[in-house]
Amino acid sequence: MSWSKKILLLLLVAFIAIQFIQPARNKSGQVEAMDISKRSKVFDRIDTLLKTACYDCHSNNTNYPWYAYVQPIGWMLNDHIRSGKEQLNFSEFSSYSARRQKSKLKSIASQVSDGSMPLTSYKWIHKDARLSKAGNDLIIKWATTIKDSLEMKN
Repeated sequence: MSWSKKILLLLLVAFIAIQFIQPARNKSGQVEAMDISKRSKVFDRIDTLLKTACYDCHSNNTNYPWYAYVQPIGWMLNDHIRSGKEQLNFSEFSSYSARRQKSKLKSIASQVSDGSMPLTSYKWIHKDARLSKAGNDLIIKWATTIKDSLEMKN
């Protein structure tokens, strides 16, 4: 057997072996007590937009595509989800301080407004996460309204 065939066989065996090393899934299957919807009124249309465009990376409930079960893609997705949840986790939003909640809501409005969220790479694969102008405007208005209501309470 030639060296190139041995190397290819070794790579194939390694690829098959890493399929057995699956990351933990980000899926609780329920709305948690600290979820943003428990903290403030999230209308059905806003809830749908958030779940479609944001929750996969910014909550404790990710809807995994088929390719998430293929390594090393699954590991990269897991890292991306972990990073997104560190920045903002809608499932734990109510546990944030009032100051942090206001900051996150302001950031949501800003990033949706300038088009940096949802990420372009996410929108390429998830066509339903491509928000229309009306969808963007709804999220921006909702986030701004909730932020303003927090400021009035303090």
